[in-house]
Amino acid sequence: MAEAEQALGRVSLPPGTSWAFTGEHEARRTALSELLWLSLAVGVGIILLLGLALGSVRRLLLVLVNVPFALVGGVAAVYLGGGLLDVGALIGFVTLFGITMRNGIMMVSHWQHLHEVEGVPWGPELVFRGARERLAPVLMTALVTGLGLLPIAVGAGEAGREIEGPMAVVILGGLVTSTALNLCVLPVLYRRLGP
Repeated sequence: MAEAEQALGRVSLPPGTSWAFTGEHEARRTALSELLWLSLAVGVGIILLLGLALGSVRRLLLVLVNVPFALVGGVAAVYLGGGLLDVGALIGFVTLFGITMRNGIMMVSHWQHLHEVEGVPWGPELVFRGARERLAPVLMTALVTGLGLLPIAVGAGEAGREIEGPMAVVILGGLVTSTALNLCVLPVLYRRLGP
């Protein structure tokens, strides 16, 4: 489309006439723009609400550190799938960030609960116990989501799956990295940053 727009930009048209690209190209451009702006606005709202709910900037940062964990796998999946970032892939990233934030909230809030409610003293025992107790819920979330999306991701190139296919591929790629890093790196970061 960029090449076609450049080529037509060099053509001189008679006065009173113009050209425009419409149809799928225009709809895609509009949808991407709306999705990006709405995602940004919702993201800011979510960060504000999480900050209020967690009561600490450190805890908020620990939950937000999961987003790059998911981004690594999602970007790798897009790259391996041909490198096309379309509306379906963007919807996949939004969904993926929601899933990975949920897993981070489960971990951080459980450590907070163990320390503040159950009176477990701060230290490696608290971090290890919290990670061990949240291992099953985090793995089950990733496994059930992954198994549900696997048939869609396998048939991503088929007609009629222009949105669902890229979305499923992004979510699956991001789930792999975010789950692994959430279970391995987040406890280490929590141990260093403290309650």
